[in-house]
Amino acid sequence: MVPFRALVWVAALLPLLLQCSVAVTEVSCSEIVPMKLRREVISITDFGAVGDGRTLNTWPFKKAIYRIQHLRSRGGTLLYIPPGVWLTGSFSLTSHMTLYLARGAVIKATQDTWSWPLADPLPSYGRGRELPGRRYVSFIHGDGISDVIITGENGTIDGQGDVWWNMWRQRSLHFTRPNLLEFKNSRDIIISNVVFQNSPFWNIHPVYCSNVVIKYVTVLAPYDSPNTDGIDPDSSSNVCIEDAHIATGDDLVAIKSGGGYIRNVTVVNVSMNKVRKGIRIAGDVGDHPDEYFNRYAMPTVDGVTIKNVWGIDIQQPGSIEGIRSSPFTRICLSNVKLWSASMHYEPWKCMDVSGAALGVQPWPCSQLTGTFSAGFCSSAF
Repeated sequence: MVPFRALVWVAALLPLLLQCSVAVTEVSCSEIVPMKLRREVISITDFGAVGDGRTLNTWPFKKAIYRIQHLRSRGGTLLYIPPGVWLTGSFSLTSHMTLYLARGAVIKATQDTWSWPLADPLPSYGRGRELPGRRYVSFIHGDGISDVIITGENGTIDGQGDVWWNMWRQRSLHFTRPNLLEFKNSRDIIISNVVFQNSPFWNIHPVYCSNVVIKYVTVLAPYDSPNTDGIDPDSSSNVCIEDAHIATGDDLVAIKSGGGYIRNVTVVNVSMNKVRKGIRIAGDVGDHPDEYFNRYAMPTVDGVTIKNVWGIDIQQPGSIEGIRSSPFTRICLSNVKLWSASMHYEPWKCMDVSGAALGVQPWPCSQLTGTFSAGFCSSAF
């Protein structure tokens, strides 16, 4: 049975332009996965791909990755994507490879939704996120792989999501929309120096993963595009997100527990503009796969530190709402300034939470400003 789900949002959007940047953290966490140089380099053109924006290159991508997987060059292989528009269907990655997008390279998803492959629902969801049953497989995906790098010279991965958004608006979807990039049951992943845009659904979704570094990425989608979350670490450990610029139609970064726990999360040096809710930590969002979920399985949220966050035109600074039988603990807010566009400030909303607040404006809820010792908060950095 699937337990309650707990989520941490770092900003949810108004239907306005949002800009968010994460500056270099005081102590970088990106060293958990070192960047590697590959001894072998191959090009997608070696497999007959044509970058004219019209030719479908699904088969060349699959042939290239099949070669990497089965020849197993010592030190791994770099798959080079030269400048051009490379139209393709969904494809999977393999271990010990680098997907390298040159400047001017665009990997563009086909809009042929009828032939889009399906995948089983994630075990912690029990069903598709939007609809019962299976889900459309993510555009680029990897399952049970390790030592994978997606990088380049700020090339673009374009999901061409408008056809999917329209299906969602028209309620004509048959299954849950595909993510732009998903790693499942994988480890030692680096995603850097790439632009992700127009995802059909969530953009970057590591789930059941460990040791994942996401840095120097840009994630873009129209302000009215539905559910185009930026980066959604899900049921994963040792995830580092640095120097990201995210402007989408939904959450910027949403940390998902899988119904288990969220522990030892640090958010530092974030700027926001035109945001509905700056920070949200929610214990029960009332979202369960069916009526058979385990009502007695409570998530744990402990040790969340949010420091050096600045925002303007923030409608509501935030809400931290735990569960009565499983309160949130050791929540630290330090130097968090979230300003409204008007003189009217919406208050923080808190319940079933303990922690501390230092230098927070507007002043947060009493649960974070009472007699609880702030020592752990001031010593968190």
